[in-house]
Amino acid sequence: MEVSNHYVTIKHDINGSPAESDFELRTTTLALAVLGGSKDVIVKNLYVSIDPYQLNRMKSDSSSRIVSNSSTRIVPGQAINAHGVGRVVASDNPEFEIDDFVVGLLGWEEYSVVKGGDTLSKISSTEFPLSLYAGIFGTSGLTAYVGFFNVCKPKKGEKVFVSAASGSVDMLKDQLGFDNAFNYKEEIDLKSTLKRYFPDGIDIYFDNVGGEMLEAAVANMNAFGRVALCGVISEYTDKGRKAAPDMLDVVYKRISINGFLLVDYLHMFGEFMSITSEHLRHKRMHALEDVSQGIESVPSAFVGLFRGLNVGKKLVEVTKI
Repeated sequence: MEVSNHYVTIKHDINGSPAESDFELRTTTLALAVLGGSKDVIVKNLYVSIDPYQLNRMKSDSSSRIVSNSSTRIVPGQAINAHGVGRVVASDNPEFEIDDFVVGLLGWEEYSVVKGGDTLSKISSTEFPLSLYAGIFGTSGLTAYVGFFNVCKPKKGEKVFVSAASGSVDMLKDQLGFDNAFNYKEEIDLKSTLKRYFPDGIDIYFDNVGGEMLEAAVANMNAFGRVALCGVISEYTDKGRKAAPDMLDVVYKRISINGFLLVDYLHMFGEFMSITSEHLRHKRMHALEDVSQGIESVPSAFVGLFRGLNVGKKLVEVTKI
């Protein structure tokens, strides 16, 4: 049996702000059959994750590709792989049967062929909606968990500042409870703004944006403060904007600034799933999702990330179950 497989690709390298016109929807024909002995799995995609880090993979050159093999270049014309959830429609792998629900590295496409099934995990529980496995149970949730508890290592009574709080990573941390919030777009002087909200200083800063926000946060941090660098979305689209904290502040306040990658903490996934499941089960945490419909909506969904149009984890529902 053959099917038409619609997929999203880039027309060319994207070295600035992304636009919907940088993408195109293509169609190929896919045979729903796998070669004996290959252990390959074909998945019909249900939900795919939309994440800003993908923009670094679309650039003609990015330092992230030098230091991380998890940030391979996206080649114009080829399907774009991404975290997602789907249903098995063909398998030569004894670990996966037809109609199994799986989560793993799939793609911005209707069907994905997963070589050897190496990047897939079977979803054995039906307790939670499948979309959660592309969101709160996926890379965004684990990133929030390890970044806050393992990198920041919070102590009782410490003051915490989180940027990009409406995004997929920080939205999860914010559910632990927060005292105040502000819209940075409405503020003229970020240093003064943070001083107003943190009159006694900041102990922990979880940074997703870099740039002026990082500079302002460091200026307001207390001695022995900690900064977890999760991303620098303000710099993804503008080569001229660079994070520039006052290094004298860093030295004399003995501030620790730590970048981290999720790939270094994958061993914590079991612990994270156990704790997060309990929070969801007892309504101590809620998954806020921003879901677009259909594979054709991927370009607008992705571009919207850089315009602040999403609230919560951005997903695309590729097809109904």
